[in-house]
Amino acid sequence: MAERLRGKKGIIIGGGASGLMAAITAAKKGASVTVLEHTVRPGKKILSTGNGKCNLTNLYMDPSCYRSEQKGFEEAAIEKFPPSATVSFFRELGVLTMDRGGYVYPMSGQAQTVLDALLRGVDRSGVRIVTECKIEKAERRNDKFAVVTDQGTFTGDFLILACGSKAAKGTGSDGSGYELAKQFGHRIVKPLPALVQLRCDGKLLPMAAGVRTECLVTIRTEDGRPVAKDRGELQITDYGISGIPVFQVSRYAARLLDQKKKTFASLDFLPDLDETGVRSLLKEQKSCLPEETAEIFLGGIFNKKLASVLLKAANVRPEKTAGLLAQEELDRLFLAIREFVVPVKETNPFEQAQICAGGVDTAEIDRETMQSKHVPGLYIIGELLDVDGICGGYNLQWAWSSGYAAGSHAAAGIVPEYRKNDRGQAKPLTFSGAEGKRSQGKQERKKRTYDPDQSAHTSRGARERGYKEKSGKASKNR
Repeated sequence: MAERLRGKKGIIIGGGASGLMAAITAAKKGASVTVLEHTVRPGKKILSTGNGKCNLTNLYMDPSCYRSEQKGFEEAAIEKFPPSATVSFFRELGVLTMDRGGYVYPMSGQAQTVLDALLRGVDRSGVRIVTECKIEKAERRNDKFAVVTDQGTFTGDFLILACGSKAAKGTGSDGSGYELAKQFGHRIVKPLPALVQLRCDGKLLPMAAGVRTECLVTIRTEDGRPVAKDRGELQITDYGISGIPVFQVSRYAARLLDQKKKTFASLDFLPDLDETGVRSLLKEQKSCLPEETAEIFLGGIFNKKLASVLLKAANVRPEKTAGLLAQEELDRLFLAIREFVVPVKETNPFEQAQICAGGVDTAEIDRETMQSKHVPGLYIIGELLDVDGICGGYNLQWAWSSGYAAGSHAAAGIVPEYRKNDRGQAKPLTFSGAEGKRSQGKQERKKRTYDPDQSAHTSRGARERGYKEKSGKASKNR
Protein backbone atom coordinates (compact mmCIF):
# COMPACT_ATOMS: atom_id res chain seq x y z
CA MET A 1 0.00 0.00 0.00
CA ALA A 2 2.78 2.43 1.00
CA GLU A 3 4.65 1.64 -2.21
CA ARG A 4 1.55 2.20 -4.30
CA LEU A 5 1.02 5.60 -2.73
CA ARG A 6 4.68 6.61 -2.92
CA GLY A 7 5.09 9.30 -5.51
CA LYS A 8 1.65 10.81 -4.84
CA LYS A 9 2.05 14.55 -5.34
CA GLY A 10 0.54 17.23 -3.15
CA ILE A 11 0.41 21.02 -3.10
CA ILE A 12 -0.03 23.04 0.08
CA ILE A 13 -0.84 26.74 -0.16
CA GLY A 14 0.43 28.45 2.98
CA GLY A 15 3.56 27.86 5.01
CA GLY A 16 2.22 28.66 8.46
CA ALA A 17 1.77 26.31 11.43
CA SER A 18 -0.98 24.14 9.92
CA GLY A 19 0.60 24.07 6.46
CA LEU A 20 4.02 22.99 7.73
CA MET A 21 2.44 20.30 9.92
CA ALA A 22 0.41 19.00 6.95
CA ALA A 23 3.52 19.02 4.74
CA ILE A 24 5.67 17.06 7.19
CA THR A 25 2.89 14.57 7.88
CA ALA A 26 2.09 13.93 4.21
CA ALA A 27 5.76 13.61 3.29
CA LYS A 28 6.36 11.11 6.09
CA LYS A 29 3.59 9.01 4.59
CA GLY A 30 5.27 8.92 1.20
CA ALA A 31 3.86 11.93 -0.64
CA SER A 32 5.94 14.36 -2.67
CA VAL A 33 4.93 17.74 -1.23
CA THR A 34 5.41 21.32 -2.42
CA VAL A 35 4.51 24.24 -0.15
CA LEU A 36 3.70 27.56 -1.82
CA GLU A 37 4.30 30.53 0.49
CA HIS A 38 3.69 34.10 -0.61
CA THR A 39 6.04 35.73 1.94
CA VAL A 40 9.83 35.72 2.06
CA ARG A 41 10.00 33.07 4.79
CA PRO A 42 7.46 30.55 6.07
CA GLY A 43 6.13 30.49 9.62
CA LYS A 44 6.38 34.20 10.42
CA LYS A 45 3.20 34.23 12.51
CA ILE A 46 4.56 31.47 14.73
CA LEU A 47 7.26 33.87 15.90
CA SER A 48 4.67 36.23 17.40
CA THR A 49 2.70 33.60 19.35
CA GLY A 50 2.85 33.58 23.12
CA ASN A 51 4.53 37.00 23.11
CA GLY A 52 7.44 35.49 21.25
CA LYS A 53 7.64 32.44 23.53
CA CYS A 54 5.22 30.25 21.53
CA ASN A 55 2.51 28.68 23.65
CA LEU A 56 2.52 25.37 21.70
CA THR A 57 -0.56 23.81 23.22
CA ASN A 58 -2.53 23.47 26.44
CA LEU A 59 -2.90 20.33 28.56
CA TYR A 60 -6.40 21.38 29.60
CA MET A 61 -8.36 20.54 26.46
CA ASP A 62 -12.12 20.93 26.40
CA PRO A 63 -14.67 21.44 23.60
CA SER A 64 -15.78 24.74 25.12
CA CYS A 65 -12.32 26.16 24.41
CA TYR A 66 -13.27 26.31 20.72
CA ARG A 67 -15.96 28.24 18.86
CA SER A 68 -17.57 27.47 15.50
CA GLU A 69 -21.01 27.53 13.89
CA GLN A 70 -20.68 23.73 13.91
CA LYS A 71 -20.05 23.12 17.61
CA GLY A 72 -17.64 20.33 18.37
CA PHE A 73 -16.24 20.24 14.83
CA GLU A 74 -12.65 20.24 16.16
CA GLU A 75 -13.09 17.25 18.49
CA ALA A 76 -12.32 14.44 16.03
CA ALA A 77 -9.05 15.95 14.83
CA ILE A 78 -7.85 16.78 18.35
CA GLU A 79 -8.65 13.27 19.54
CA LYS A 80 -6.36 11.84 16.84
CA PHE A 81 -3.64 14.41 17.50
CA PRO A 82 -4.03 15.64 21.11
CA PRO A 83 -1.69 17.86 23.17
CA SER A 84 0.47 14.85 24.13
CA ALA A 85 1.04 14.23 20.43
CA THR A 86 2.13 17.85 20.00
CA VAL A 87 4.68 17.44 22.79
CA SER A 88 5.96 14.17 21.30
CA PHE A 89 6.06 15.53 17.74
CA PHE A 90 8.27 18.44 18.72
CA ARG A 91 10.42 16.30 21.01
CA GLU A 92 11.19 14.14 17.97
CA LEU A 93 12.36 17.32 16.27
CA GLY A 94 14.67 18.11 19.20
CA VAL A 95 12.46 20.54 21.13
CA LEU A 96 12.19 20.06 24.87
CA THR A 97 8.96 21.53 26.26
CA MET A 98 7.87 22.69 29.69
CA ASP A 99 4.50 22.76 31.41
CA ARG A 100 3.61 26.04 33.10
CA GLY A 101 0.32 25.22 34.79
CA GLY A 102 -0.99 23.45 31.69
CA TYR A 103 0.38 26.00 29.22
CA VAL A 104 3.11 24.29 27.18
CA TYR A 105 6.11 26.25 25.90
CA PRO A 106 9.48 25.32 24.38
CA MET A 107 12.07 25.05 27.14
CA SER A 108 14.14 27.69 25.35
CA GLY A 109 11.37 30.24 25.82
CA GLN A 110 11.72 31.22 22.17
CA ALA A 111 9.22 30.82 19.35
CA GLN A 112 12.18 30.71 16.96
CA THR A 113 13.03 27.28 18.41
CA VAL A 114 9.64 25.96 17.29
CA LEU A 115 9.88 27.41 13.80
CA ASP A 116 13.44 26.13 13.36
CA ALA A 117 12.26 22.66 14.39
CA LEU A 118 9.41 22.71 11.86
CA LEU A 119 11.75 23.80 9.10
CA ARG A 120 14.12 21.05 10.17
CA GLY A 121 11.23 18.58 9.90
CA VAL A 122 10.40 19.93 6.45
CA ASP A 123 14.00 19.47 5.34
CA ARG A 124 14.23 15.94 6.78
CA SER A 125 11.02 14.94 5.00
CA GLY A 126 12.10 16.24 1.62
CA VAL A 127 9.37 18.85 1.39
CA ARG A 128 9.94 21.60 -1.15
CA ILE A 129 9.08 25.17 -0.15
CA VAL A 130 8.64 27.88 -2.77
CA THR A 131 8.66 31.36 -1.19
CA GLU A 132 7.53 34.74 -2.55
CA CYS A 133 5.06 32.81 -4.66
CA LYS A 134 1.92 34.73 -5.61
CA ILE A 135 -1.13 32.55 -6.27
CA GLU A 136 -3.14 33.58 -9.31
CA LYS A 137 -5.61 30.73 -9.63
CA ALA A 138 -6.29 27.24 -8.27
CA GLU A 139 -8.50 24.70 -10.00
CA ARG A 140 -9.23 21.01 -10.46
CA ARG A 141 -8.36 19.64 -13.89
CA ASN A 142 -9.83 16.18 -14.35
CA ASP A 143 -8.41 14.22 -11.41
CA LYS A 144 -5.54 16.63 -10.69
CA PHE A 145 -5.18 20.06 -9.10
CA ALA A 146 -3.40 22.93 -10.80
CA VAL A 147 -2.19 26.06 -9.02
CA VAL A 148 -1.20 28.89 -11.31
CA THR A 149 1.37 31.27 -9.77
CA ASP A 150 3.80 33.98 -10.82
CA GLN A 151 6.48 31.27 -10.64
CA GLY A 152 4.74 28.79 -12.90
CA THR A 153 1.99 26.19 -12.60
CA PHE A 154 2.17 23.48 -9.97
CA THR A 155 0.12 20.28 -10.22
CA GLY A 156 -0.72 17.58 -7.72
CA ASP A 157 -3.03 14.78 -6.73
CA PHE A 158 -4.24 16.72 -3.70
CA LEU A 159 -4.41 20.36 -2.63
CA ILE A 160 -4.37 21.63 0.94
CA LEU A 161 -5.43 25.21 1.64
CA ALA A 162 -3.59 26.46 4.73
CA CYS A 163 -3.62 30.17 3.93
CA GLY A 164 -4.59 31.50 7.34
CA SER A 165 -7.20 34.15 8.09
CA LYS A 166 -7.26 37.95 7.80
CA ALA A 167 -5.80 38.51 11.27
CA ALA A 168 -2.34 40.05 11.72
CA LYS A 169 -1.75 40.77 8.06
CA GLY A 170 1.84 41.75 8.78
CA THR A 171 2.64 38.11 9.51
CA GLY A 172 1.37 36.94 6.12
CA SER A 173 -2.35 36.37 6.73
CA ASP A 174 -3.98 38.41 3.98
CA GLY A 175 -7.36 36.67 3.63
CA SER A 176 -6.58 35.36 0.13
CA GLY A 177 -7.52 31.83 1.20
CA TYR A 178 -11.18 32.78 1.43
CA GLU A 179 -11.28 33.60 -2.28
CA LEU A 180 -9.52 30.34 -3.15
CA ALA A 181 -12.08 28.40 -1.10
CA LYS A 182 -14.90 30.26 -2.86
CA GLN A 183 -13.46 29.21 -6.22
CA PHE A 184 -14.14 25.62 -5.17
CA GLY A 185 -17.72 26.43 -4.14
CA HIS A 186 -17.28 26.87 -0.40
CA ARG A 187 -19.35 29.20 1.76
CA ILE A 188 -17.52 31.67 3.97
CA VAL A 189 -18.82 32.59 7.43
CA LYS A 190 -18.03 36.31 7.56
CA PRO A 191 -14.58 36.73 9.18
CA LEU A 192 -14.43 39.21 12.06
CA PRO A 193 -11.55 40.20 14.36
CA ALA A 194 -11.20 37.97 17.44
CA LEU A 195 -8.79 37.85 20.37
CA VAL A 196 -8.62 41.61 19.95
CA GLN A 197 -8.97 44.83 21.95
CA LEU A 198 -12.28 46.70 22.22
CA ARG A 199 -12.67 50.40 21.54
CA CYS A 200 -15.20 52.07 23.84
CA ASP A 201 -17.09 55.34 24.15
CA GLY A 202 -16.98 57.47 27.27
CA LYS A 203 -14.52 59.91 28.77
CA LEU A 204 -14.21 58.50 32.30
CA LEU A 205 -12.48 55.13 31.85
CA PRO A 206 -9.60 56.47 29.69
CA MET A 207 -8.59 58.59 32.70
CA ALA A 208 -7.29 55.32 34.16
CA ALA A 209 -5.31 54.41 31.03
CA GLY A 210 -2.33 52.22 31.85
CA VAL A 211 -3.98 50.56 34.86
CA ARG A 212 -4.04 46.76 35.02
CA THR A 213 -6.47 45.14 37.41
CA GLU A 214 -8.33 41.88 38.03
CA CYS A 215 -11.78 42.14 36.48
CA LEU A 216 -14.79 40.19 35.28
CA VAL A 217 -15.69 41.46 31.80
CA THR A 218 -19.22 40.81 30.54
CA ILE A 219 -20.48 41.64 27.06
CA ARG A 220 -24.13 42.67 27.15
CA THR A 221 -26.81 43.60 24.65
CA GLU A 222 -28.82 46.81 24.86
CA ASP A 223 -31.43 45.11 27.06
CA GLY A 224 -28.74 43.96 29.50
CA ARG A 225 -28.65 40.32 28.40
CA PRO A 226 -25.20 38.77 29.02
CA VAL A 227 -23.69 37.28 25.86
CA ALA A 228 -20.20 36.35 27.05
CA LYS A 229 -18.05 36.84 30.12
CA ASP A 230 -14.49 36.15 31.17
CA ARG A 231 -12.25 37.00 34.09
CA GLY A 232 -8.59 37.96 34.25
CA GLU A 233 -6.26 40.94 34.16
CA LEU A 234 -7.96 43.89 32.46
CA GLN A 235 -5.81 46.53 30.81
CA ILE A 236 -7.40 49.97 30.58
CA THR A 237 -6.25 51.95 27.54
CA ASP A 238 -6.78 55.44 26.19
CA TYR A 239 -9.24 54.02 23.63
CA GLY A 240 -11.00 51.30 25.61
CA ILE A 241 -10.13 47.94 27.14
CA SER A 242 -7.62 45.17 26.50
CA GLY A 243 -6.15 42.12 28.23
CA ILE A 244 -6.89 38.40 28.16
CA PRO A 245 -10.52 38.57 29.43
CA VAL A 246 -11.30 41.17 26.75
CA PHE A 247 -9.67 39.01 24.06
CA GLN A 248 -11.73 36.00 25.13
CA VAL A 249 -15.08 37.78 24.73
CA SER A 250 -14.16 40.03 21.80
CA ARG A 251 -15.51 37.67 19.12
CA TYR A 252 -19.00 38.00 20.61
CA ALA A 253 -18.77 41.79 20.73
CA ALA A 254 -17.59 41.73 17.10
CA ARG A 255 -20.64 39.68 16.04
CA LEU A 256 -23.08 42.00 17.82
CA LEU A 257 -21.44 45.07 16.32
CA ASP A 258 -21.49 43.49 12.86
CA GLN A 259 -25.24 42.97 13.32
CA LYS A 260 -25.53 46.70 14.09
CA LYS A 261 -26.63 45.96 17.66
CA LYS A 262 -25.72 48.24 20.53
CA THR A 263 -23.04 46.51 22.57
CA PHE A 264 -21.81 47.14 26.10
CA ALA A 265 -18.99 45.90 28.33
CA SER A 266 -19.83 45.60 32.01
CA LEU A 267 -16.79 45.60 34.30
CA ASP A 268 -16.75 44.09 37.79
CA PHE A 269 -13.61 45.33 39.53
CA LEU A 270 -14.01 43.07 42.59
CA PRO A 271 -14.87 39.70 41.00
CA ASP A 272 -13.84 37.70 44.09
CA LEU A 273 -16.66 39.24 46.13
CA ASP A 274 -20.41 38.88 45.79
CA GLU A 275 -22.84 41.73 46.35
CA THR A 276 -22.85 41.30 50.12
CA GLY A 277 -19.06 41.09 50.18
CA VAL A 278 -18.58 44.35 48.28
CA ARG A 279 -21.07 46.21 50.45
CA SER A 280 -19.42 44.87 53.60
CA LEU A 281 -15.99 45.88 52.32
CA LEU A 282 -17.09 49.46 51.70
CA LYS A 283 -18.67 49.64 55.15
CA GLU A 284 -15.52 48.22 56.74
CA GLN A 285 -13.27 50.60 54.81
CA LYS A 286 -15.39 53.52 55.98
CA SER A 287 -14.94 52.46 59.61
CA CYS A 288 -11.19 52.05 59.12
CA LEU A 289 -10.68 55.51 57.57
CA PRO A 290 -13.44 57.74 58.99
CA GLU A 291 -11.29 60.89 59.04
CA GLU A 292 -9.70 60.42 55.61
CA THR A 293 -10.93 61.67 52.25
CA ALA A 294 -13.03 59.57 49.90
CA GLU A 295 -10.01 59.49 47.57
CA ILE A 296 -7.89 57.81 50.25
CA PHE A 297 -10.87 55.65 51.28
CA LEU A 298 -11.13 54.12 47.80
CA GLY A 299 -7.39 54.35 47.07
CA GLY A 300 -6.82 51.73 49.75
CA ILE A 301 -8.64 49.22 47.54
CA PHE A 302 -7.89 50.26 43.95
CA ASN A 303 -5.14 51.83 41.91
CA LYS A 304 -5.24 55.58 42.52
CA LYS A 305 -6.19 56.41 38.93
CA LEU A 306 -8.97 53.81 38.91
CA ALA A 307 -10.22 54.98 42.32
CA SER A 308 -10.53 58.52 40.94
CA VAL A 309 -12.55 57.24 37.97
CA LEU A 310 -14.88 55.24 40.22
CA LEU A 311 -15.50 58.27 42.45
CA LYS A 312 -16.40 60.38 39.41
CA ALA A 313 -18.68 57.64 38.09
CA ALA A 314 -20.45 57.50 41.46
CA ASN A 315 -20.63 61.32 41.68
CA VAL A 316 -18.73 61.34 44.97
CA ARG A 317 -16.41 64.26 45.67
CA PRO A 318 -12.85 62.95 46.25
CA GLU A 319 -12.22 65.44 49.06
CA LYS A 320 -15.30 64.41 51.06
CA THR A 321 -14.60 62.82 54.43
CA ALA A 322 -15.10 59.06 54.27
CA GLY A 323 -16.92 58.95 57.60
CA LEU A 324 -19.53 61.32 56.20
CA LEU A 325 -20.34 59.26 53.11
CA ALA A 326 -24.09 58.73 52.96
CA GLN A 327 -25.61 55.33 52.24
CA GLU A 328 -26.80 56.64 48.89
CA GLU A 329 -23.21 57.51 47.97
CA LEU A 330 -21.97 54.09 49.06
CA ASP A 331 -24.69 52.51 46.91
CA ARG A 332 -23.50 54.50 43.89
CA LEU A 333 -19.91 53.43 44.57
CA PHE A 334 -21.09 49.84 44.82
CA LEU A 335 -22.67 50.07 41.35
CA ALA A 336 -19.60 51.72 39.86
CA ILE A 337 -17.37 48.95 41.24
CA ARG A 338 -19.64 46.03 40.37
CA GLU A 339 -21.13 47.22 37.08
CA PHE A 340 -19.04 49.86 35.38
CA VAL A 341 -20.74 49.90 31.98
CA VAL A 342 -19.07 51.27 28.85
CA PRO A 343 -20.51 51.28 25.31
CA VAL A 344 -18.39 49.29 22.84
CA LYS A 345 -18.18 51.11 19.51
CA GLU A 346 -15.85 48.76 17.62
CA THR A 347 -13.06 46.24 17.85
CA ASN A 348 -9.53 47.07 16.87
CA PRO A 349 -8.88 46.17 13.19
CA PHE A 350 -7.79 42.83 11.75
CA GLU A 351 -4.17 43.97 11.84
CA GLN A 352 -4.25 43.92 15.64
CA ALA A 353 -6.34 40.75 16.02
CA GLN A 354 -4.64 37.46 16.86
CA ILE A 355 -7.21 35.39 14.97
CA CYS A 356 -10.56 35.67 13.20
CA ALA A 357 -14.01 34.45 14.12
CA GLY A 358 -15.49 32.95 10.96
CA GLY A 359 -13.97 31.36 7.88
CA VAL A 360 -14.80 28.45 5.61
CA ASP A 361 -18.07 26.87 6.75
CA THR A 362 -17.15 23.65 8.56
CA ALA A 363 -20.50 22.09 7.60
CA GLU A 364 -18.88 21.61 4.19
CA ILE A 365 -15.73 19.92 5.57
CA ASP A 366 -15.28 16.35 6.79
CA ARG A 367 -14.40 16.72 10.46
CA GLU A 368 -12.33 13.53 10.52
CA THR A 369 -10.10 14.31 7.53
CA MET A 370 -10.48 18.06 6.77
CA GLN A 371 -11.41 17.08 3.21
CA SER A 372 -13.88 19.19 1.29
CA LYS A 373 -17.33 17.63 0.86
CA HIS A 374 -17.57 19.43 -2.49
CA VAL A 375 -14.23 18.58 -4.07
CA PRO A 376 -12.45 15.24 -3.42
CA GLY A 377 -8.74 15.75 -2.81
CA LEU A 378 -9.18 19.32 -1.56
CA TYR A 379 -8.42 19.92 2.12
CA ILE A 380 -8.89 23.09 4.19
CA ILE A 381 -7.18 23.53 7.55
CA GLY A 382 -6.13 25.85 10.36
CA GLU A 383 -7.33 29.43 10.72
CA LEU A 384 -8.91 29.38 7.26
CA LEU A 385 -11.76 27.32 8.74
CA ASP A 386 -14.56 28.65 10.93
CA VAL A 387 -12.85 27.44 14.12
CA ASP A 388 -11.30 29.76 16.66
CA GLY A 389 -9.94 28.96 20.09
CA ILE A 390 -9.50 30.96 23.25
CA CYS A 391 -6.10 32.28 24.37
CA GLY A 392 -3.65 29.75 25.76
CA GLY A 393 -2.26 27.57 22.98
CA TYR A 394 -5.61 26.41 21.59
CA ASN A 395 -5.29 27.94 18.15
CA LEU A 396 -1.85 26.42 17.61
CA GLN A 397 -3.17 23.05 18.80
CA TRP A 398 -5.91 23.37 16.18
CA ALA A 399 -3.25 24.10 13.56
CA TRP A 400 -1.27 20.97 14.52
CA SER A 401 -4.35 18.72 14.75
CA SER A 402 -6.05 19.86 11.54
CA GLY A 403 -2.73 19.82 9.67
CA TYR A 404 -2.02 16.29 10.83
CA ALA A 405 -5.50 15.10 9.81
CA ALA A 406 -5.28 16.59 6.32
CA GLY A 407 -1.69 15.51 5.71
CA SER A 408 -2.42 11.95 6.81
CA HIS A 409 -5.58 11.49 4.79
CA ALA A 410 -4.30 13.24 1.68
CA ALA A 411 -1.21 11.02 1.51
CA ALA A 412 -2.45 7.70 2.86
CA GLY A 413 -6.26 7.77 2.87
CA ILE A 414 -6.57 7.35 6.65
CA VAL A 415 -6.04 9.43 9.79
CA PRO A 416 -4.42 7.18 12.40
CA GLU A 417 -3.86 8.21 16.00
CA TYR A 418 -0.45 9.81 16.31
CA ARG A 419 2.21 7.34 17.47
CA LYS A 420 5.40 8.74 18.97
CA ASN A 421 8.70 7.02 18.35
CA ASP A 422 11.23 6.09 21.03
CA ARG A 423 12.53 9.66 21.16
CA GLY A 424 9.03 11.02 21.74
CA GLN A 425 8.48 12.63 25.12
CA ALA A 426 5.32 11.56 26.95
CA LYS A 427 5.05 14.71 29.06
CA PRO A 428 6.59 18.18 29.07
CA LEU A 429 8.81 19.08 32.02
CA THR A 430 6.80 20.71 34.79
CA PHE A 431 7.94 24.22 35.56
CA SER A 432 7.48 24.77 39.30
CA GLY A 433 8.82 28.32 39.69
CA ALA A 434 6.82 31.45 40.42
CA GLU A 435 5.85 31.80 36.77
CA GLY A 436 4.50 28.27 36.81
CA LYS A 437 2.35 29.05 39.82
CA ARG A 438 0.99 32.17 38.17
CA SER A 439 0.14 30.17 35.07
CA GLN A 440 -1.57 27.54 37.21
CA GLY A 441 -3.74 30.27 38.68
CA LYS A 442 -4.70 31.43 35.19
CA GLN A 443 -5.51 27.85 34.24
CA GLU A 444 -7.80 27.41 37.23
CA ARG A 445 -9.59 30.66 36.40
CA LYS A 446 -9.96 29.55 32.81
CA LYS A 447 -11.76 26.41 33.95
CA ARG A 448 -14.26 28.67 35.70
CA THR A 449 -14.69 30.98 32.74
CA TYR A 450 -18.27 31.03 31.51
CA ASP A 451 -18.84 29.49 28.12
CA PRO A 452 -21.21 31.82 26.28
CA ASP A 453 -21.87 29.21 23.59
CA GLN A 454 -23.89 27.25 26.15
CA SER A 455 -27.38 28.63 26.57
CA ALA A 456 -27.34 28.24 30.34
CA HIS A 457 -23.95 29.98 30.61
CA THR A 458 -22.62 27.18 32.75
CA SER A 459 -18.89 27.03 33.43
CA ARG A 460 -16.50 24.72 31.64
CA GLY A 461 -15.43 23.08 34.85
CA ALA A 462 -18.98 22.25 35.91
CA ARG A 463 -19.77 20.60 32.60
CA GLU A 464 -16.94 18.11 33.06
CA ARG A 465 -16.55 17.82 29.33
CA GLY A 466 -13.14 17.22 27.90
CA TYR A 467 -10.69 15.11 26.00
CA LYS A 468 -9.13 12.53 28.33
CA GLU A 469 -6.18 10.48 27.19
CA LYS A 470 -5.65 6.92 28.31
CA SER A 471 -2.85 4.63 27.20
CA GLY A 472 -1.88 7.07 24.48
CA LYS A 473 -5.46 7.35 23.19
CA ALA A 474 -7.81 10.30 23.47
CA SER A 475 -11.43 9.80 24.35
CA LYS A 476 -14.26 12.20 25.11
CA ASN A 477 -15.47 12.48 28.67
CA ARG A 478 -19.07 13.59 28.72
